[in-house]
Amino acid sequence: MNNTTIYDKMIFAVLQEDDYRDIVEELSENSICSTLLNSTGGFLKKKSVTIMIGIEHEKLDMVLGILKTHTGKRMATEFVVGGVGLTVPKETPKGGIVIFIMNVERCEKY
Repeated sequence: MNNTTIYDKMIFAVLQEDDYRDIVEELSENSICSTLLNSTGGFLKKKSVTIMIGIEHEKLDMVLGILKTHTGKRMATEFVVGGVGLTVPKETPKGGIVIFIMNVERCEKY
């Protein structure tokens, strides 16, 4: 990466832990650096990961496309113990993402 690159956008993407690997891989393939932060909170009601991404505004749509491609709300079957001790299937929501996009006033790299 060249030292004159100026990031003017910061993305914080909060998603379920299961969904981050493919995102980070595709970001890397497109020469986009990211930082992972373990996080917890009420947005997705599950253990989550926050991906911090600094980019030039020209790359915003590409990065948003990558984020949307790999996370989407979906239903998954989990098996839970029922009232008589039997394991029964239950459909539960999975996935989803919350994205915060901020303008960066100043970015310095040393």
